[in-house]
Amino acid sequence: MSPPSHRRRLLAVLLIGQFMANIDVAIVNVAGPAIRHGLHASGGALEFVVSGYTLAYAVLLVTGARLGDTRGHRRMFLAGLGGFTLASLACGLAPEEYTLIVARILQGSAAALMVPQVLSGIHVHFSGPARARAQAMLVLALSGGAVAGQVLGGVLVSADLFGLGWRPVFLINVPIGVLLLAAGARVLPADRGGAAKRLDLGGVALLSAAVLLAVVPLVFGRDLHWPAWTWVSMAASVPVLAAFVGRQRRVASRGGDPLLNLDVLTRPLVRRTMTAHFAATGTYFSMLFVVAVHLQQGLGRSPLYSGMALVSWVAAFGVAGPLSARLPAILRWHAAPVAYVILAAAYLALGLAGAGGTAMIVLLGVGGFGLGMGFTAQLGRLTSALPARYAPDVSGLVNTTAQLSAMVGVATFGTLYLAMAGRPAHAFTVVMAAFAATALVAAVSAHAAGRAVGAEVDAGLAAVPGETATPVR
Repeated sequence: MSPPSHRRRLLAVLLIGQFMANIDVAIVNVAGPAIRHGLHASGGALEFVVSGYTLAYAVLLVTGARLGDTRGHRRMFLAGLGGFTLASLACGLAPEEYTLIVARILQGSAAALMVPQVLSGIHVHFSGPARARAQAMLVLALSGGAVAGQVLGGVLVSADLFGLGWRPVFLINVPIGVLLLAAGARVLPADRGGAAKRLDLGGVALLSAAVLLAVVPLVFGRDLHWPAWTWVSMAASVPVLAAFVGRQRRVASRGGDPLLNLDVLTRPLVRRTMTAHFAATGTYFSMLFVVAVHLQQGLGRSPLYSGMALVSWVAAFGVAGPLSARLPAILRWHAAPVAYVILAAAYLALGLAGAGGTAMIVLLGVGGFGLGMGFTAQLGRLTSALPARYAPDVSGLVNTTAQLSAMVGVATFGTLYLAMAGRPAHAFTVVMAAFAATALVAAVSAHAAGRAVGAEVDAGLAAVPGETATPVR
């Protein structure tokens, strides 16, 4: 076991990488108008600048997680970080819109290689209370990246550093990335030796196609008023996903290395936890969209007011992580259903109180805290109950589920709000009620996952809280 100081440095490197990737999801939304003006880009091109990162990121997360397992977590984290840093430089120097679009896709691809190693690294190299604290800090990094992206984007664009306009929102990643690469090379544990496992390229192609067919219409469908091709594309993702599942079973039956170990999905704990994660996380990202639109278009508030009002939502989400780590293990183990009920109550109260004013900011904080507590508790329960060999599968599932739920949530609840936008107060109340119902689905699923854990512990299939893992060397 390495000294605590080394574990802290290891965790810091992993979490700063996660933080950087999260910032670049949000920061371009803020810088979008300046990018369009500076490059004289079309609206469609700007949409691809914003969404190209997200598309590449969502499509390749499971592949990135498996590459960490087959080629080494340290090697893939550093490779992803290096690619992310170079792509950020290319974004900042882009002379026109098409170069920026390509660079953003490369940046998202590199993030998909780097980010899965964060959760996998925590799962593999930390155990017991140290793992709970590390996962709590991960939640803080996730929310901190969202807040920083909103604030930093506005600051950097407004400052117009050296007359560069929007370009510093990307260029700031370069010195940070270089320093983090040097630190990562020093503190990340060496990868295990032995022959490298083969990557299932056919599985990569099928899963990437299935996710792409589902994600592209979710990203562009709302603005295009859901033309027929969006529904055809989403429907086509189902048989392609079925083909991927069939291939994974064949690869496993031949003794090969599947891209995703389907054994992990046979466990009720995982299925029910992912259902709760999908439902709750979908409301998180949808809330950011709906409240921003309602405050600005429905109530005529400024973008600055909208951005500041949402800080309590994402900040409370992050604060819940470190606080939950201080709870006794048995309380953390059963906290998720209660936390999601708190989230549902906050949504209902928001719907009744309406948007605007101190009450909204307080209730957003309560809801964000409930969501953060539920996510942290579920993550801890999942990683404690599963052996470390499932680390890449858990990382890929958790991260991909979060991305898909965000897109489904914004497409569903955003469309619901906009359909009633002529009566903004009514639309806000209806959407908050829909959020509350979705949060209750998450609570029921989280409770069912807890019961599944109990059954698996009794059967000897899962570990009790505090199961040991491979420590940092």
